[in-house]
Amino acid sequence: MFALLLRVFESLWLIKLLSSRFVTPHHLTFTEEAVSSFDTRFKMNPPLRSAGDVEALRRGLADGTIDAIATDHAPHSLEYKEREFIYAPFGVTGLETALGVLHRELVLKGVLTWDEIVTKLSAAPAQIFGIGGGTLAEGATADVTVYNPEKPWTVDPTCMKSRSGNTAFFGWELPGRTAATVVGGVLYVNE
Repeated sequence: MFALLLRVFESLWLIKLLSSRFVTPHHLTFTEEAVSSFDTRFKMNPPLRSAGDVEALRRGLADGTIDAIATDHAPHSLEYKEREFIYAPFGVTGLETALGVLHRELVLKGVLTWDEIVTKLSAAPAQIFGIGGGTLAEGATADVTVYNPEKPWTVDPTCMKSRSGNTAFFGWELPGRTAATVVGGVLYVNE
């Protein structure tokens, strides 16, 4: 009986997860044109689509059709990512660039407010997965990102903290940068 209940629980969790909708910063910015050169930095799953699809995703975020933003962080080593396109793994890094990209592409262009960005990156995913998080309430786990919106930087994989440099945003000028993170109450400084 326990195994049956566990399977029901797992099924219900999967149904809940599948009924939520999320999008990544790279799907909100790049189109299928980026893949035409077979640059593996743009090989991702699902694949990039048309400019119309990018606009539809942005509208979906703004009107609430899309619940959350996720980085889909996939830090493949350059050794694997720089293979021939067909053999390279899907995915890109996204943690270090997410806020800067969303700032540039959504906040500065009037698609979403900062409050909406923060909710879709934190509280909404926590609610979808049923985990306590995405809040600054007293007694909550201290998981916080400190973002400096006035610290422009150029994305350069050789200067990133990630274990991989396979970023689709190489060379992009971003208006701000993460200064620090607090994970489980432990401070990590980026600057």
